[in-house]
Amino acid sequence: MINAKGLERRVKQIEERNKKVESEKAWEVSITRRVLLMLFTYLAIGFYLQAIKITQPWLNAIVPAVAFMLSTLTLPFFKEFWLKYLNKK
Repeated sequence: MINAKGLERRVKQIEERNKKVESEKAWEVSITRRVLLMLFTYLAIGFYLQAIKITQPWLNAIVPAVAFMLSTLTLPFFKEFWLKYLNKK
């Protein structure tokens, strides 16, 4: 049998875990994260294109960076669709 102190401790642990999960979810959907991903994608592709001597590497790096950003923006829609219609258990 769990005593009152043990129950309080367990509730506090659950509340702390929920706060952490909520913070992580907020980060996952934040515009800051998306902008950073787009920036890092742009830089990585730009440096790669420059290294392999593609003409106008920094201009050409825009397309994949924007495409990546668009894919991250559409993922929540597809996730909801999947959860609602395709994840039948």
